[in-house]
Amino acid sequence: MRDHPIPAVTEPLQYRAIGVVRGIFKPESEDQPTRGHLVDADGQELEAVVLGRMLTLMRRHLNMSQPHLWVVYPRCREAGQLHLQIAGIWEPSTLAASRDDVEAVDPTVDQLPEGDDYFSIRGELIYTKPESSELVIKVRQLPRADGFKPLPFKLQLSGDVELAHLRHFVSLDVRRQDQVLQVESVEVIAPMPTRGGKGRGGASRRGGAGAGARNRPAHNG
Repeated sequence: MRDHPIPAVTEPLQYRAIGVVRGIFKPESEDQPTRGHLVDADGQELEAVVLGRMLTLMRRHLNMSQPHLWVVYPRCREAGQLHLQIAGIWEPSTLAASRDDVEAVDPTVDQLPEGDDYFSIRGELIYTKPESSELVIKVRQLPRADGFKPLPFKLQLSGDVELAHLRHFVSLDVRRQDQVLQVESVEVIAPMPTRGGKGRGGASRRGGAGAGARNRPAHNG
Protein backbone atom coordinates (compact mmCIF):
# COMPACT_ATOMS: atom_id res chain seq x y z
CA MET A 1 0.00 0.00 0.00
CA ARG A 2 1.41 3.40 -0.94
CA ASP A 3 1.87 5.93 1.85
CA HIS A 4 -0.04 8.82 0.26
CA PRO A 5 -3.39 9.08 -1.57
CA ILE A 6 -2.03 11.64 -4.07
CA PRO A 7 0.60 10.01 -6.33
CA ALA A 8 3.95 11.68 -6.92
CA VAL A 9 4.35 13.72 -10.11
CA THR A 10 6.19 11.77 -12.82
CA GLU A 11 6.24 14.33 -15.68
CA PRO A 12 7.03 18.08 -15.56
CA LEU A 13 3.88 18.98 -17.51
CA GLN A 14 1.61 16.46 -15.79
CA TYR A 15 -1.95 17.72 -15.47
CA ARG A 16 -4.06 16.85 -12.47
CA ALA A 17 -6.68 18.04 -10.01
CA ILE A 18 -6.99 15.87 -6.91
CA GLY A 19 -7.45 16.39 -3.20
CA VAL A 20 -8.77 15.08 0.10
CA VAL A 21 -11.87 16.15 2.01
CA ARG A 22 -13.05 14.80 5.37
CA GLY A 23 -16.77 14.44 5.83
CA ILE A 24 -19.86 12.25 5.93
CA PHE A 25 -21.33 11.22 2.59
CA LYS A 26 -25.10 11.48 2.52
CA PRO A 27 -26.79 10.11 -0.62
CA GLU A 28 -29.77 11.91 -2.11
CA SER A 29 -31.95 8.82 -1.78
CA GLU A 30 -31.89 5.03 -1.76
CA ASP A 31 -32.66 5.13 -5.47
CA GLN A 32 -29.62 7.35 -6.14
CA PRO A 33 -26.90 6.08 -3.77
CA THR A 34 -24.05 7.52 -5.85
CA ARG A 35 -25.28 11.13 -5.76
CA GLY A 36 -25.48 13.30 -2.70
CA HIS A 37 -23.38 15.58 -0.50
CA LEU A 38 -20.25 15.46 1.60
CA VAL A 39 -20.94 17.20 4.91
CA ASP A 40 -17.84 18.48 6.71
CA ALA A 41 -17.34 19.12 10.44
CA ASP A 42 -18.72 22.67 10.07
CA GLY A 43 -21.91 21.46 8.42
CA GLN A 44 -20.87 22.69 4.97
CA GLU A 45 -22.56 20.60 2.27
CA LEU A 46 -20.51 19.84 -0.84
CA GLU A 47 -22.21 18.41 -3.90
CA ALA A 48 -20.65 15.01 -4.60
CA VAL A 49 -20.92 11.93 -6.78
CA VAL A 50 -19.38 8.49 -6.14
CA LEU A 51 -17.26 7.02 -8.95
CA GLY A 52 -16.59 3.45 -10.04
CA ARG A 53 -16.23 0.69 -7.47
CA MET A 54 -16.31 3.01 -4.47
CA LEU A 55 -19.98 2.25 -3.79
CA THR A 56 -19.22 -1.43 -3.14
CA LEU A 57 -16.33 -0.56 -0.81
CA MET A 58 -18.50 1.93 1.06
CA ARG A 59 -21.27 -0.60 1.62
CA ARG A 60 -19.00 -3.46 2.67
CA HIS A 61 -16.29 -1.82 4.77
CA LEU A 62 -17.27 1.68 5.94
CA ASN A 63 -19.45 3.05 8.69
CA MET A 64 -21.25 5.68 6.64
CA SER A 65 -22.54 7.50 9.72
CA GLN A 66 -18.95 8.50 10.55
CA PRO A 67 -16.70 11.02 8.73
CA HIS A 68 -13.98 9.68 6.43
CA LEU A 69 -11.12 11.24 4.47
CA TRP A 70 -12.24 10.99 0.85
CA VAL A 71 -9.97 11.24 -2.19
CA VAL A 72 -11.77 13.50 -4.63
CA TYR A 73 -11.56 15.18 -8.03
CA PRO A 74 -12.79 18.80 -7.90
CA ARG A 75 -15.02 20.50 -10.45
CA CYS A 76 -16.51 24.02 -10.53
CA ARG A 77 -19.80 23.99 -12.41
CA GLU A 78 -20.89 27.33 -10.96
CA ALA A 79 -19.04 30.17 -9.25
CA GLY A 80 -18.88 29.52 -5.51
CA GLN A 81 -20.28 26.01 -5.95
CA LEU A 82 -17.76 23.20 -5.56
CA HIS A 83 -18.57 19.76 -6.99
CA LEU A 84 -16.58 16.69 -5.93
CA GLN A 85 -16.14 13.31 -7.60
CA ILE A 86 -15.34 10.70 -4.94
CA ALA A 87 -12.67 8.39 -6.34
CA GLY A 88 -11.28 6.77 -3.18
CA ILE A 89 -10.78 6.87 0.55
CA TRP A 90 -7.65 7.38 2.64
CA GLU A 91 -8.14 5.28 5.74
CA PRO A 92 -5.43 2.58 5.83
CA SER A 93 -6.34 1.51 9.37
CA THR A 94 -9.93 0.66 8.41
CA LEU A 95 -9.05 -1.06 5.14
CA ALA A 96 -6.26 -3.04 6.81
CA ALA A 97 -8.61 -4.13 9.60
CA SER A 98 -11.09 -5.38 7.01
CA ARG A 99 -8.35 -7.69 5.72
CA ASP A 100 -7.43 -8.85 9.25
CA ASP A 101 -4.00 -7.28 8.80
CA VAL A 102 -3.48 -6.65 12.51
CA GLU A 103 0.03 -5.22 12.22
CA ALA A 104 -1.13 -2.44 9.89
CA VAL A 105 -4.01 -1.24 12.09
CA ASP A 106 -2.61 2.05 13.39
CA PRO A 107 -4.85 5.15 13.37
CA THR A 108 -1.85 7.47 12.95
CA VAL A 109 -1.36 6.23 9.38
CA ASP A 110 -4.66 7.89 8.46
CA GLN A 111 -3.17 11.38 8.96
CA LEU A 112 -1.56 13.28 6.08
CA PRO A 113 1.27 15.83 6.48
CA GLU A 114 -0.65 18.32 4.30
CA GLY A 115 -3.75 18.03 6.49
CA ASP A 116 -7.40 17.81 5.48
CA ASP A 117 -8.86 19.74 2.53
CA TYR A 118 -5.55 19.78 0.64
CA PHE A 119 -5.61 19.79 -3.18
CA SER A 120 -2.91 19.51 -5.84
CA ILE A 121 -3.84 21.39 -9.02
CA ARG A 122 -1.57 21.30 -12.08
CA GLY A 123 -2.47 22.85 -15.42
CA GLU A 124 -2.44 25.91 -17.66
CA LEU A 125 -3.12 29.33 -16.17
CA ILE A 126 -5.66 30.79 -18.62
CA TYR A 127 -6.99 33.68 -16.51
CA THR A 128 -5.68 35.67 -13.57
CA LYS A 129 -6.85 38.88 -11.89
CA PRO A 130 -4.53 39.48 -8.91
CA GLU A 131 -6.38 42.55 -7.62
CA SER A 132 -9.48 40.44 -6.94
CA SER A 133 -7.66 37.14 -6.23
CA GLU A 134 -9.27 35.34 -9.17
CA LEU A 135 -7.67 32.75 -11.44
CA VAL A 136 -8.72 29.92 -13.72
CA ILE A 137 -6.72 26.77 -14.48
CA LYS A 138 -7.34 24.54 -17.49
CA VAL A 139 -6.78 20.85 -16.76
CA ARG A 140 -6.46 18.28 -19.54
CA GLN A 141 -7.42 14.63 -19.03
CA LEU A 142 -5.78 11.48 -20.39
CA PRO A 143 -7.68 9.35 -22.93
CA ARG A 144 -9.60 6.47 -21.38
CA ALA A 145 -8.88 2.79 -21.98
CA ASP A 146 -11.73 2.59 -24.50
CA GLY A 147 -10.18 5.39 -26.57
CA PHE A 148 -12.60 8.11 -25.44
CA LYS A 149 -10.89 11.50 -25.05
CA PRO A 150 -12.45 13.61 -22.27
CA LEU A 151 -12.59 17.35 -22.84
CA PRO A 152 -10.39 19.65 -20.73
CA PHE A 153 -12.12 21.31 -17.80
CA LYS A 154 -11.60 24.61 -15.98
CA LEU A 155 -11.25 25.23 -12.26
CA GLN A 156 -11.98 28.61 -10.68
CA LEU A 157 -9.61 29.28 -7.78
CA SER A 158 -8.97 32.10 -5.34
CA GLY A 159 -5.43 33.45 -5.10
CA ASP A 160 -2.86 35.95 -6.35
CA VAL A 161 -0.86 34.87 -9.41
CA GLU A 162 0.96 37.51 -11.45
CA LEU A 163 -0.30 38.38 -14.93
CA ALA A 164 3.17 37.62 -16.30
CA HIS A 165 2.50 33.91 -15.69
CA LEU A 166 -0.57 33.80 -17.94
CA ARG A 167 -0.42 30.90 -20.43
CA HIS A 168 2.16 29.12 -18.29
CA PHE A 169 1.94 25.64 -16.83
CA VAL A 170 1.69 25.95 -13.05
CA SER A 171 1.62 23.64 -10.04
CA LEU A 172 -0.56 24.83 -7.16
CA ASP A 173 -0.95 23.77 -3.55
CA VAL A 174 -4.56 24.54 -2.68
CA ARG A 175 -6.75 24.44 0.44
CA ARG A 176 -10.53 24.14 0.45
CA GLN A 177 -12.31 26.85 2.40
CA ASP A 178 -16.05 26.15 2.41
CA GLN A 179 -17.01 26.16 -1.31
CA VAL A 180 -13.80 27.87 -2.47
CA LEU A 181 -10.40 26.47 -3.45
CA GLN A 182 -7.80 28.87 -2.03
CA VAL A 183 -4.26 28.85 -3.47
CA GLU A 184 -1.56 28.54 -0.80
CA SER A 185 1.52 28.34 -3.03
CA VAL A 186 2.33 28.34 -6.73
CA GLU A 187 5.22 27.00 -8.78
CA VAL A 188 5.58 28.20 -12.37
CA ILE A 189 6.85 25.25 -14.40
CA ALA A 190 7.17 26.53 -17.99
CA PRO A 191 5.53 28.59 -20.76
CA MET A 192 2.86 26.61 -22.59
CA PRO A 193 3.99 25.38 -26.02
CA THR A 194 2.26 26.99 -28.98
CA ARG A 195 1.17 25.17 -32.13
CA GLY A 196 4.65 25.64 -33.56
CA GLY A 197 6.16 23.78 -30.62
CA LYS A 198 7.66 26.87 -28.97
CA GLY A 199 6.65 28.35 -25.66
CA ARG A 200 5.82 32.02 -25.23
CA GLY A 201 9.20 32.55 -23.66
CA GLY A 202 10.94 30.93 -26.63
CA ALA A 203 11.47 27.62 -24.83
CA SER A 204 10.43 24.39 -26.44
CA ARG A 205 8.41 21.78 -24.54
CA ARG A 206 11.55 19.75 -23.90
CA GLY A 207 13.81 22.65 -23.03
CA GLY A 208 11.43 24.67 -20.89
CA ALA A 209 9.68 21.98 -18.88
CA GLY A 210 12.39 21.43 -16.32
CA ALA A 211 12.98 25.05 -15.36
CA GLY A 212 10.51 25.72 -12.57
CA ALA A 213 10.25 28.94 -10.60
CA ARG A 214 10.60 28.67 -6.85
CA ASN A 215 7.55 28.17 -4.67
CA ARG A 216 6.06 31.35 -3.24
CA PRO A 217 3.00 31.98 -1.09
CA ALA A 218 -0.20 33.14 -2.76
CA HIS A 219 -1.88 36.16 -1.22
CA ASN A 220 -5.52 36.09 -0.22
CA GLY A 221 -6.06 39.52 -1.73
